[in-house]
Amino acid sequence: MFEKILVANRGEIAVRIIRACKELNIRTVAVYSEADVNSMHVQMADEAICIGKPASGESYLRIDRIISAAEIADVDAIHPGYGFLSENAHFADVCENCNIRFIGPSSRAMNALEDKAISRNLAKKAGVPIPPGSDGLIENEQEALKIAKRIGYPVIIKAIAGGGGRGMRVAHNDVSLIKGYHTARSEAEKSFGNSAVYIEKFIENPHHIEFQILGDNKGNLIHLGERDCSIQRRNQKIIEETPSPLIETKFKDLRKKMGRAALKIAEAAHYTSAGTVEFIVDDHGNFYFLEVNKRVQVEHPITEEVTGIDIVKQQILIAMGEPLRISQSDVVFKGHSIECRINAEDPFDDFRPSPGRIEMYYAPGGRGVRVDSHAYAGYTVPPHYDSLIGKLITYGKDRRDAMDKMARALSEYMVTGIKTTIPFELAILQDPNFRRGVYSTNFIEELLGGPRRDLISEKG
Repeated sequence: MFEKILVANRGEIAVRIIRACKELNIRTVAVYSEADVNSMHVQMADEAICIGKPASGESYLRIDRIISAAEIADVDAIHPGYGFLSENAHFADVCENCNIRFIGPSSRAMNALEDKAISRNLAKKAGVPIPPGSDGLIENEQEALKIAKRIGYPVIIKAIAGGGGRGMRVAHNDVSLIKGYHTARSEAEKSFGNSAVYIEKFIENPHHIEFQILGDNKGNLIHLGERDCSIQRRNQKIIEETPSPLIETKFKDLRKKMGRAALKIAEAAHYTSAGTVEFIVDDHGNFYFLEVNKRVQVEHPITEEVTGIDIVKQQILIAMGEPLRISQSDVVFKGHSIECRINAEDPFDDFRPSPGRIEMYYAPGGRGVRVDSHAYAGYTVPPHYDSLIGKLITYGKDRRDAMDKMARALSEYMVTGIKTTIPFELAILQDPNFRRGVYSTNFIEELLGGPRRDLISEKG
């Protein structure tokens, strides 16, 4: 059993990990930047160590400072959360070389899934469908044009590194391809320090569906079902739910097929810990592999709600060398769960970030309502990091029940002093197409630009 774990992250995920550790009777060490001195995770942990200035490059991304803090605090393991260093194979290696357990997949598995292009080739070898596209990286405009001509427009240019929709551009002709190629490379270089891109056929009206996986060090692998993450803005997820309305209403056989495909990829990569295999699904029920997220996901709580399995605790137990006590036949899906990401952004000003001091904070409650957040009245949201300040999760006996609880909970959620995405998400919950479960990744674009845009107004 671990006695002490360092949490190499901040915000709501750091709070989430600390809570799991407390329930396992494991002491915790928080690391924080100067901007986070008053953050909730610092107050909740048993110990806290400042690791640098507000910029993440001078704090949460500094491997040397995190390892120094771990050695000073004499911890057994480090949990990286999501983002920052969570998918950094070098960081995992450094931890192991310092006799500190890394709570996540091995560096071997990370390298096998190093980036989207490598993962794509692994999926192809495992017999999992992938979208038509380039066999490797695109080195110049001429090569990009050649690939686009071969597979046909529209195509999507993708950065091999990172996520969050950065370094991605859709092209419908030669002119937009050349422009998108250079824009994607430039954005990827600024965001990830890696300008490499590849090209895939763009699936129109796609559904973004991912499968949660768990693997131990004994070779046991299971999946915990799917999450539908199609409600996105600029390729960044806003609302997620499980089970997927598309699978439930149109393609029920996909759950087994996609679950098996997810496990094939995990097995090929010798994957351990928690991870997520992401797919796109078209309107005809064809699915294609996208990538593997080698960490706990922001949206993991909805899977926990419908399976009753604590994913963060499972990560910790697996890192301790414990075998999975759950077989695939033990995984039972019950009810429906929805998550809304609460961001400090102004939805009426092109979602401009809204850092600042929270004057009043009231989180909703009641049966079937869960709030994962690090925010509180008097807390100052810093401008240096992601704008996520919390996640609102509801659980119901069916989708309608979960939606009704979410609409009620959003209407109760009060945050003043800053702008948030709460009114925007409440409008989505009232949209007739969303309530019918009829949506794709184009939903928000259509909502903001189509005849239903009147639903989104500052007056609500």
